Amino acid sequence: MTQDSISILRQYWGFDSFRPLQEEIIQSVISGKDTLALLPTGGGKSICFQVPALMQEGICIVVTPLIALMKDQVEHLKKNGIQAVAIYSGMKKREVDITLDNCVYGQIKFLYLSPERLYNDMVKERIRFMNVNLFAIDEAHCISQWGYDFRPPYLELAKLRELHPKVPFLALTATATERVITDIQQKLNFPEENVFVKSFLRDNLAYMAIEEEDKMGRMVRIIHKLGGSGIVYVRNRRETQEIARILINNGISADYYHAGLSGQERDQKQKGWMANSVRVIVATNAFGMGIDKPDVRFVIHLDLPDSLEAYYQEAGRAGRDGKKAYPVILYQKIDERKLIDNLKASFPDIPFIQQTYHYLCNHFQIPYGSGEGVTVDFDVVTFAKKYQLPLVPVMNALKFLERDTWLVLSDAVTIPSRFKFEIDSAELYKIQVQYAKYDKLIKAILRSYGGVFENYILINEYEFARKLGLSYDRIVTLLKSLETLEIASYLPSTDAPQLTFLQNRVDYKHLHIDHIFIRDRHQVKEAEVNGMIGYIEHSNCRSQSLLLYFGEKNAGFCQVCDLCLIRTHQEKQRTGIKAEIKSSLLAAPKNIHDLVASLTIGTEKKRIEIIRDLLDAEKIRLEDNLYSWNTLF
Repeated sequence: MTQDSISILRQYWGFDSFRPLQEEIIQSVISGKDTLALLPTGGGKSICFQVPALMQEGICIVVTPLIALMKDQVEHLKKNGIQAVAIYSGMKKREVDITLDNCVYGQIKFLYLSPERLYNDMVKERIRFMNVNLFAIDEAHCISQWGYDFRPPYLELAKLRELHPKVPFLALTATATERVITDIQQKLNFPEENVFVKSFLRDNLAYMAIEEEDKMGRMVRIIHKLGGSGIVYVRNRRETQEIARILINNGISADYYHAGLSGQERDQKQKGWMANSVRVIVATNAFGMGIDKPDVRFVIHLDLPDSLEAYYQEAGRAGRDGKKAYPVILYQKIDERKLIDNLKASFPDIPFIQQTYHYLCNHFQIPYGSGEGVTVDFDVVTFAKKYQLPLVPVMNALKFLERDTWLVLSDAVTIPSRFKFEIDSAELYKIQVQYAKYDKLIKAILRSYGGVFENYILINEYEFARKLGLSYDRIVTLLKSLETLEIASYLPSTDAPQLTFLQNRVDYKHLHIDHIFIRDRHQVKEAEVNGMIGYIEHSNCRSQSLLLYFGEKNAGFCQVCDLCLIRTHQEKQRTGIKAEIKSSLLAAPKNIHDLVASLTIGTEKKRIEIIRDLLDAEKIRLEDNLYSWNTLF
């Protein structure tokens, strides 16, 4: 690698060397090759596109499915002195327009956007005029038409080549089977196969899957025994609170986390856990993406994940410091049944999907022939209750509507308040003189932020309330008044999920839904569920089972998972019983009752089993109902 890449790594991230495969991936990108990189959770995927982008003139466009991850990466880059922006649901058209202009004419190095934004003609046209040096596709497994539950617009990403034919693609993911690896490259129109794969082996993780009737009691005992911080994953929001309460009642510092909490609450809970003021976070699968806490000693699943891909991602949040850690599944036979039932609910029939669309349009009063581009706050629970629809099938109906590009539903994530002056400084001064009630607030904004005449800035109403000795509500009122007077644009904070209609409303009876896709996808999800059930019922090695699933065919036994420990214990026990049998029979021949009674190791059943094995191997002999050791051995 060139010194340039090392110096960039050292300057912005403080590292003197790359992790395994990062150098090779960066070199591939710099040479202009389309590249697919598979790095396990915590393997440093972001560095692989951030460094080569900084080595070259121009801007890197990063496509990622999660707003929370977008925001997190943009904030980290800015803290490191790197100019980065994001475009996501909830932003006003003018705000998007200004952001894109800055990418065309300014010094922005990274533009983060969701795949849905590429449907927008304004976005596509502006990208055409940008000096793009790299397209980075995060969570690239989403591209696979058959395997995963992210957004269907990922299937259209190859169209970016029409805008910049010579710009390379870097696709990144932490989990992909061999089939998905092939599919990703096909969907992105790679001219030749170019894959960098780091082994999925995490040799410091001792995977466990334990059938347990008393899951709560076993969970408490495990946490007390292991020490350190950890995550407990459950399937629904109600359980997060209940289990956190159980842990607290057992003397374990705990908190709960789910997508139904406000953005501020989620941030506080996450920070408490990251700072170790809270030992255990009990969460749904909404928790964990983009979180890098190195000292997680255990990840416990009280419900079975939907797939081994999901399990590997969540379990992989343990032990990122390289020290021993324990991903544990506690399950009952009924949990397998629940997984199968959930699979059925995940694939509503076509009439149900059409009905959901019809109610959705009515709910937001979308007229026939209108609605394209309309974005609204959306509470799926309230919607399902209003129309008396089962929640899980509704959520999956939305996924299929999304897949067929009727709508898109964003993540629930806090979008901070934004502010921009719409008049120049001279006009603003006149306003300050004319309207004294705005003067202090305007001065405070100008002192606190630069570029507020050119760009939208993130604004904290509570901070200005504290500085000016006013109430929060008063600050909000003043900001809204400035917008009413067309002095400024003020976009209040929101943390509601955003639903956007991508097409004008049609009669639900004429709503096209790809039933063949649904059928094929059902088959794939069924295979995933069977893979998950097969994993917990596996009899050899947990780590080996995972690695085989991801295409690593020569994986050996890990020697640290529950199955390996059981096998080791059984082998030691067998060796001990054999040694006792030999010693007993060399002392004197015995009948079966006296022989079994002379042994101290194992159950009676196990002792008899080994005696039979030794008989079959002719290591012991049976004559006149007396057993003796064959001295030839």
